[in-house]
Amino acid sequence: MTHPSPVPTFSPRAGPADFFQGLALLGRAGGLIFRSPRLMGLSALCALVTLIALGVLFGLLWVYAPQLLGGMWTLPTAWYGRVLWYLVLALLFVVLLVVGANVVVPVVLAPLQDPLSEITEELCGDFTSPPFRLGPFFRGLVISVTHTLTRVFFLLLGLAVLFPLNLIPVAGNVLWTVLGTLWTMFWLAGEHLAAPMTRHTYPFAEVRRVMRQRWLLCLGFGLGVYLLLWVPLLNTFFLPVAVVGGTLLFRGLRAVGNVPPPPGALGK
Repeated sequence: MTHPSPVPTFSPRAGPADFFQGLALLGRAGGLIFRSPRLMGLSALCALVTLIALGVLFGLLWVYAPQLLGGMWTLPTAWYGRVLWYLVLALLFVVLLVVGANVVVPVVLAPLQDPLSEITEELCGDFTSPPFRLGPFFRGLVISVTHTLTRVFFLLLGLAVLFPLNLIPVAGNVLWTVLGTLWTMFWLAGEHLAAPMTRHTYPFAEVRRVMRQRWLLCLGFGLGVYLLLWVPLLNTFFLPVAVVGGTLLFRGLRAVGNVPPPPGALGK
């Protein structure tokens, strides 16, 4: 039985429907993973590592998040103040868990991200993975880890710029949490769109241009990845789904001309 091409069909121009098409990329990516034995095998390995990493992270935040908030805002004695304090604690826990998952897990799983993306492109057509060679493998591994750390740095930098909002009691804590969540969602889209574009030697300026042009599409995709972290069991697959979804996003944007041909292909 043959399946239709997994490449999503986007409008060449940005519009309100972009947000929902970006959100729908998660379902398309999950379906592709379950139809491909190679993607499923790599995803299962990623899921095992992710489960361990998320468990450790959850435990650490459960212990230390109350201490972090308590250092900025002492637990009130009045009942309404305590309710508000615990609400802010819950929001802080959510943001730190998502940020931590997107710092620790991508770095640990960096060696598997490019193979996942390459297999996805093969299934999209018009692409063949390069043959395995030890030298290029280690060079690619170093580049992948380096680029992942660089993108993580920008995630943390954005959150650090917003962090002084916490100096404003209550309102500042809530505002930092909301803006930090939006920044994280948008960063998630950029992280997983940049990965296949980096493999094809696009400059990061091109990634930024595409994200500005189709920001609603990227925000919808980022929201989908963000929400996936909160679905028990499925959250262990969040990185494979995000990598496959980001690759599908790249191929869909290429198909409608929002992303030009790879720089290496221009002279061919």
